[in-house]
Amino acid sequence: MSTTPDWATRDAAAPQPVPPRREHPAVSPQTAAVFGRPDGVRGSFSTEPSAQPQPEIAPPDPVLTEAFSRPADAPSSLQRDPYATYGGEVDEPEPEDPWRDPASGAHLEAPALSEPAAETARDAGPKLGITDLLFGRRVHWWALASLGLVAVLLGVAGGLVGRWTAEVIPPLNSNAVTLDVDDSTVASTDIAKVAKAVGPAVVMIEIRTAGSGGSGSGFVVDKMGYIVTNNHVVSIAANDKNAKLEVVFADHSRVPARIVGRDVKTDLAVLKVDDVENLTVAKLGDSSKLEIGQPVIAFGAPLGLDRTVTTGIVSAVDRPVPLRPDASSDTDAVINAIQTDAAINPGNSGGPLVDAQGRVIGVNTAIAATGGGSIGLGFAIPINEVIPISEGLIKDGKVTHPQIGVTASTVRNDQVFGARVKDVAAGSPAAAAGLKENDVITEFDGKPIEGADELTVAVRTSTIGQEVKYTYWRDGRTFTGTMTPRAD
Repeated sequence: MSTTPDWATRDAAAPQPVPPRREHPAVSPQTAAVFGRPDGVRGSFSTEPSAQPQPEIAPPDPVLTEAFSRPADAPSSLQRDPYATYGGEVDEPEPEDPWRDPASGAHLEAPALSEPAAETARDAGPKLGITDLLFGRRVHWWALASLGLVAVLLGVAGGLVGRWTAEVIPPLNSNAVTLDVDDSTVASTDIAKVAKAVGPAVVMIEIRTAGSGGSGSGFVVDKMGYIVTNNHVVSIAANDKNAKLEVVFADHSRVPARIVGRDVKTDLAVLKVDDVENLTVAKLGDSSKLEIGQPVIAFGAPLGLDRTVTTGIVSAVDRPVPLRPDASSDTDAVINAIQTDAAINPGNSGGPLVDAQGRVIGVNTAIAATGGGSIGLGFAIPINEVIPISEGLIKDGKVTHPQIGVTASTVRNDQVFGARVKDVAAGSPAAAAGLKENDVITEFDGKPIEGADELTVAVRTSTIGQEVKYTYWRDGRTFTGTMTPRAD
C-alpha cells in the first residue's frame, strides 16, 4: 500500500484553481481629490504645486483660539506651564484663616487689639547733682527727709550687728593656740603585745624566675635558721633550678634561702637560711586544746604587704579542705584544717596563726573566696600535724605517711553516708582486713567518716604500724573490723 500523499500524484500541467479577487468599494471623487496622487506625478512626492483644487481648512472658533492658542508672549516651547498665567495679574495667596477653615486645629493667635506703636526713644536728660538734689528744689523735701532717715537706720543697724558679731561669734583664726601632746605611757593591748612578740619571727618569702614570681610567708622554728612554710609557696622554686629564693625578715634584711624538704601530701615545706644571727624563734602551742570562739591572730604578707596582722576567732575545727594541683603548685592534699574568720589573703600562706598568748597553733594555708579575696573563711593546718612533718623534713628531707591501699569516693543517700571503696590494692592493709569494692567506710580510728576527704584525713593522721578499728556498710548491714596502716 502506497503512503504517498494525494498532492504528490497530481499532474503539474493541470489547471490550478485561482482564488477569487476581492473587490474594494469605489473611492469617491472628493476623497480622491484630497488623498490621491496629482496628475503627472509618478513618485511619492512632487516639487510643483498641484493644479487640482485643495481642501480649505476653516478657521477655528474664536473661543477655542483664545482657550487653546499660545499667548503672544509665551516662550517657543511645545507645552506651556499649566500653572503659569500670561497677560494677567498675579494674585498673592491669602493667609490661612482658621476661622474660615473648619478642618483647622485650635491654636493661639494674635490678640484682637492691634499692637501699640513703639515709642520713640528720647534723649537722656541732664544728670542730677548733689547741689540740685539739696538746693535745686527738684526733689520734694519729704523725699529728702525719708532718704536721710533710711541712711541713719542702716548705719545704726550695721553698728549693732558688727558689735554683736565681735562679742558673740568667736574668730576662726587665732595665734594663741598650741596643741598639747600626752607623753604618758599607755598600756598595750593583748593583741599589740602578741604582735610585738611574734612579729620578728615571721618572714616574707619571695621567689623570682625568668618569667614569673610569687610571694608567701613563713616563721622561724629554730635558731639554726629553719623556717616552716607551705609547699605551694615554694613549688615554683623547687621545680625551677634557676629560680631565686629569698627570705625577708621584719627588719627588711634579705637572705638567700634553700629548700630543706617539702611534702605535697600535707602542703608543708621547710627552708633554711645561713649566717643569720639573733633569730627570733616562734613559740609553738597545742592545737588539740583549741576551742571554737577563742581569739586568734594571723601573721603574714598578704598581697606582698609584709608585717600584716589580722585578728578573728576560731570558727571551726577538724574541717577537711582539699588542695589540688594547679599551674603554680604540685600540692595534692587534704588538710584537717582550723577554720577562722581572721582575714587571710593570697600571700598569707605559710604564716603563723597564733593564740592570745602568742603561741603558734596553725599554719595559714587556704581561703574560701568567690572573687579571690577573703570572705571570712580561712583555713590553717593544725600545729600538732605540722610538728612531726617539719621534724621529718629537717631530719631526712622527706616524710612517709600511713596508707591502707584504697581509693574512695563520697556517697550520701537515704541508706548511708560515707566513703565508698572504688578499688582495693592487692596485698594492702584494706585487702588483708577483708574490704571489698562498694563497701562504704563510715568510721575510721574513732572518727566519723561522711566522705572521701574525711577518710583521707583520718588515715593520714593515724600511726604507721598501729592497729585501728573501722566500721563499714555492706548490702544494708553494718560491720566492724581492724586494720594496720602501712607506710606509703
